This record gives sequence, C-alpha cells and structure tokens, in this order.
Amino acid sequence: MQIETAEVSLIGDRAENQDRALIVSSETTTLLVVVDGMGGHADGARAAEVACQTIAQAFSRITRPVFDPQGFLHLAIGQAHANLVALGVDHPMETRPRATCAVCLVQDNAAHWAHVGDSRIYLLRQSQVGERTRDHSHVELLLREGLITEDEISDHPMRNFVECCLGGDARLPGMSVTGQKKLKSGDILLACSDGLWSGLEDSDIAASFEQTEPLATGL
Repeated sequence: MQIETAEVSLIGDRAENQDRALIVSSETTTLLVVVDGMGGHADGARAAEVACQTIAQAFSRITRPVFDPQGFLHLAIGQAHANLVALGVDHPMETRPRATCAVCLVQDNAAHWAHVGDSRIYLLRQSQVGERTRDHSHVELLLREGLITEDEISDHPMRNFVECCLGGDARLPGMSVTGQKKLKSGDILLACSDGLWSGLEDSDIAASFEQTEPLATGL
C-alpha cells in the first residue's frame, strides 16, 4: 500500500502554538503523533514537545514492523506521561504541565491507534467518517449517559474539560487503544487536536478531504 503523508500546525489566534505534530516513516511502518499542550498549566508547549519526542524516541528504538502495535502504543504513551510528570515535579499539582495526545501506527495495510484526552484520530473512507476516537472529556461522559445530545456539546459550559491527560498525577492515565483496523485504498487517517475539530462537524472534516490532491490541501 502506498502512503502519502502531510503535516500542518498553525498558531491561529493564540499567543503561542502549544500543539506538536510528528510523522515518522520507515520502509514498513508509519507513525503519526499529535500532542496538545493544555492551556492554563505550566509550559504547555514544552509539555507537548517532550511528549511528542518521547513517543518518537520509543518508535526509533523498536524493531519495525512492530510485533505488538498495541503494546508499543501503551508503553510509548506511558513513558510520555512519566516524562511529563517528571517535568512538573517542582510545580504545584494544579499547574503541572499536561497534554492530550493521539498516536497512530500504520503497517501491513492496517492502522492501530491510541489516545488520551480530546486529541483525535479520524478514519475517513469514501468522503465519510468511518471511525473516530471518542474523547476522554466531561461532555463525552454526559453524552454516553444520555444527559446531553451531540448538538448540545459545542455550547456546553464544560466542553473543554478533559477527564484524563498526560502529566500531573503520577498514576498512568486512562488511555484508549484500538485493535487492528484494516485499511482500504483511498482511506485517510487524520490525527488532530481540538484546535481543528472543535469548530467543525465530523461531516465538515470528511468533506474537506473529498477529492483532495495533494493531501495537505485538505488540511
């Protein structure tokens, strides 16, 4: 399977870009990483950089193709979390550096992904969202419990509250790790922070990549 990649990171209207994105490819395997440093905490940009580089270094040390993709994702994200905990050890708990992340491993015509917080992975197929990660957020919990609808999420006062993240508490955060997702020709995998998806419906995201060449144009 031939793979085309593109990476875009824009500061928008913020004073500082606290997002980090990374694509690493070998002959057999491609790694996509997005990390979003959390605003309101100490040095979000540094947190994002440390987490992103930690995951990249874990990838550089492992034999490829990766024998246990799910195990790799769990260990790499766990190490990123540990490094952010260490980075914030001298800060009060409430201001320690924190970040959300989404990581996707592609090999053998299949994808494996994991995320913590509200950074997302989308699988776009035939101009539709085939699958996407579900946020570790307060509004996602309310949605699952039937207390709000999808339409109410964008205006909810707690829409920016995440339930777990990298950094802060030393305990390993809750993370979601998928099984193998077989890919088809023309599929698009999108790793992004809430800076992209928060202002768009899923259908808008899918439409932006419809018949897009090159891939970066859709971004």
